[in-house]
Amino acid sequence: MDYQQNRGRQSSSKYNDRGQYHQSITFRKRDRYSNSHENYNGEFEKLIVDIDTNKVGKLIGRSGSNIRDLQDKTNTKIHIDRSSGDDTTAVTIIGSKERQQEAKSLIEELLNDSSYPPQKVENEQKEQHNRSQNNLVPFDWSQATKECDEFRKERWSKCVPVIKNFYKEHPAVANLTKEQVVNIRKTNNNIEVKYMFNEQENDTEECNIPNPIETFEQAFEIFPEILEEIRKQGFTKPSPIQCQAWPILLSGQDLIGIAQTGTGKTLAFLLPALIHIEGQPIPRSERNGPSVLIMAPTRELALQIEKEVNKYSYRGFKAVCVYGGGSRKEQVNVITKGVEIVIATPGRLNDLVEANVLNLTSITYLVLDEADRMLDMGFEPQIRKTLLDIRPDRQTAMTSATWPQGVRRLAQSYMKKPIQVFVGSLDLAAVHTVLQKIYIIDEEEKTDMMYQFFREMAPTDKVMVFFGKKSRVDDIASDLALQGANCQSIHGGREQCDREQALEDLKTGKVQILLATDVASRGIDIEDITHVLNYDFPRDIEEYVHRVGRTGRAGRMGESITFMTRRDWSHAKELINILEEANQEVPEEVYSMADRYEAWKEKRANEKQFGRLDRGDYSNRRNNRKW
Repeated sequence: MDYQQNRGRQSSSKYNDRGQYHQSITFRKRDRYSNSHENYNGEFEKLIVDIDTNKVGKLIGRSGSNIRDLQDKTNTKIHIDRSSGDDTTAVTIIGSKERQQEAKSLIEELLNDSSYPPQKVENEQKEQHNRSQNNLVPFDWSQATKECDEFRKERWSKCVPVIKNFYKEHPAVANLTKEQVVNIRKTNNNIEVKYMFNEQENDTEECNIPNPIETFEQAFEIFPEILEEIRKQGFTKPSPIQCQAWPILLSGQDLIGIAQTGTGKTLAFLLPALIHIEGQPIPRSERNGPSVLIMAPTRELALQIEKEVNKYSYRGFKAVCVYGGGSRKEQVNVITKGVEIVIATPGRLNDLVEANVLNLTSITYLVLDEADRMLDMGFEPQIRKTLLDIRPDRQTAMTSATWPQGVRRLAQSYMKKPIQVFVGSLDLAAVHTVLQKIYIIDEEEKTDMMYQFFREMAPTDKVMVFFGKKSRVDDIASDLALQGANCQSIHGGREQCDREQALEDLKTGKVQILLATDVASRGIDIEDITHVLNYDFPRDIEEYVHRVGRTGRAGRMGESITFMTRRDWSHAKELINILEEANQEVPEEVYSMADRYEAWKEKRANEKQFGRLDRGDYSNRRNNRKW
């Protein structure tokens, strides 16, 4: 009973007495909008001000900023009646008389501000903009291209012509029959050679392709100093890419060399470059910059090329390697003293060119090494910018392990009638001197299996372990250090000096284990690496091929071990092609993964194609359901 009485009393105080209910609301509003209660007798006082309808937007401000600011400053409530007349709009100010007058004054001040552009001015500005848009003349791209070509022609017209052809064909090579040429190319890892970007097949042009050589003497008989340098290195015969590339480059033609890593591509373009430097009409002392530029995607590859260049002490030529992470001051000092060969990564190269440290107008021999990797790393803009600063009648060589569309586009834009030399096959393939093993395991099993491999390593073994993340490299390196195991690591987050030291320690045998990301999948030329272990499957099959290529080099045998989890199933089909091409064992589970992935892709494609229909059917079934 008491509960019902209390409940009824509460209802009466809140709902039955409308005056008390209204007064409770007005008091809450008054507490919010006024500091004084003396002017209130249960209701707020209102002041109505009429303003020009065109100025309502100015009063409100962007996203209501002006009106909020006015309310905060005057402690009032301001309401705009949008249902009032067309010419004027009523603005109601709720608060004490003092606050109302203050708000009114601020509103008048705001609306009379001359900095506020009237609607008329806004309309005039819009009309002027529309007139300017209508008067635009379409840009003539053909005329702009023509003017650009004329400018470039004028810019390079005063240059001394480049001498490119230094080739004197050996009689034994010149007398080869067509059948013998075909047989030499076939026995040298199935060399394929042709002119690129010809709209029509031309038998005459095909006949102009130089025959392959089979010995060093056939290529460099008239350059005894080069032959002497080759003998110092202990080489016995040219590699397949060298057999065909040397005659092409020595005869002054542009070359696209497609071959896997570790096949002698560096020496293929380097020795003709040395001859090219010495054979130019302007003496070296009178040139205003280097003659040869070699661009490479990574610091490691650039440094590897520099080491290869320094092995050949020909005519006192000097080379410099410029790359991000190295001492910029030292690189500038070497360039200032004078060099003939610049090996560079695209970023640091552009930096030095923009700083006017490096002059590219003297470059007459250009090499784009590992062009596919440079494009993968996003260097195409830097490459194209660099090529604009090099004379168009240069000789250009491009090397690549693959032949994607981006590399084709670059070659077609900046090379003149290039001859393409394929070594092996157009299809991606791993080197056949490597035994490839695939283990299908769970993610949690990887670490234990890796440590088991480390425990079973022979004293003469060297292994590169590839990971997908830098953090995992650091974690494993720390764990091995705590266990007393001697290892090194390399990834993009380490200082350049540490990366160089890591490679040197593996090369000299100070450590047997190198932990790495894909920054080391190319350009690392350590001949006695016995194993590659793929802890994480690479992001694409091209990187798998390059990782595997770190072992089995220089005629040695190697072994690659790859941990593959079920989440890597999207790579199964391409992996099968690589393994079968190299006559490697393919685990049955890999075939199953490929089948499941293809079935899943087909299912997804069908769902996308019929997805809307399926959802409609479901909606109909739901609507027709009997409840």
